[in-house]
Amino acid sequence: MNAQGDDTIALRTGARRVIPRREFRHLHAWARARIGGGVVLTACSLLTLFFGGNEAKTYGWALAFLVLAALNFAAGFWELTIARSASARD
Repeated sequence: MNAQGDDTIALRTGARRVIPRREFRHLHAWARARIGGGVVLTACSLLTLFFGGNEAKTYGWALAFLVLAALNFAAGFWELTIARSASARD
């Protein structure tokens, strides 16, 4: 029924299928935003550790911030790798 839609889906392979089109068009910007978010979350974790006291709740929040920061860093560097490989092909 929708031949044009089938062609565009066939053209999207690998990481292009995983990453939304809107994000894939500006991959460098999104990657930098994710890395910046990771820096902010790391700072939140450090502030929580410095000013939170010695309770288990403090360490739990700090760990949660660090896990989210690690995920942001991983996604950001992954997207930068994809952007570099895509620009090398073009």
